[in-house]
Amino acid sequence: MQQGGLRNDYCGLYCGPVIRLVLFDIDGTLIRTGGAGREAFAQVAATQFQVPDGVANLEFAGRTDRAIVREFFLRHQIEPSPANFQRFFDAYVFWLDYLLARRPGGVLPGVRESIDALQRLAHHPIVGLLTGNIRLGAEIKLRHFGLWDYFTVGGFGDDHEDRGEIARLVQQRGSQQAGRRLRGDEILVVGDTPLDIACARVIHAKSLAVATGTFSLQELQQSNPTWAVENLAAVDLAALCV
Repeated sequence: MQQGGLRNDYCGLYCGPVIRLVLFDIDGTLIRTGGAGREAFAQVAATQFQVPDGVANLEFAGRTDRAIVREFFLRHQIEPSPANFQRFFDAYVFWLDYLLARRPGGVLPGVRESIDALQRLAHHPIVGLLTGNIRLGAEIKLRHFGLWDYFTVGGFGDDHEDRGEIARLVQQRGSQQAGRRLRGDEILVVGDTPLDIACARVIHAKSLAVATGTFSLQELQQSNPTWAVENLAAVDLAALCV
């Protein structure tokens, strides 16, 4: 197995600890929403906080929803109070649900096939989420594309603003589901940004970077993931887990 890439023979399949927990990012990894999430943020900024173009120059890729909203508040001299966060997200999930049906989007290549292959393994890993989306936002997106029921554990953007802390939390939740503490090398994080690779490193997990978001394969490889591929159709994910 080559660092940052995959050979066709998978080095006689993957030689290492069996993967017991596979954690997926959502946007750019599992699905594209046609910009529905960003537009939902923009609509809330305009309608609830009277800030037109409120998402201009905000970076979304790989960040938590709460961190993005906090930056928006601070840029526009809005108090980042619990009440304002609640107000923002109450409106956001309404707009997200509305816009998903009105934007082009879809499930990314190889996603369903990869998860189905994981579940067919005799001793299949727990399949979960590690995402910056708030939990309800994640559910709205994944239910829209028929993916939500695949996942039995998760760490979300309303758990913590820092992706590394979310990784630690979902490691604990996965361990509870597994009935024992899962080591980092028994966990695989699948994501499309350098921040996904970085949060995998926090818990000493393996990382599989997919170039289906805003970062190219070459850009992702610069962050030294365990493996990097163009998309999930280009890798036998189940073979990496046994």
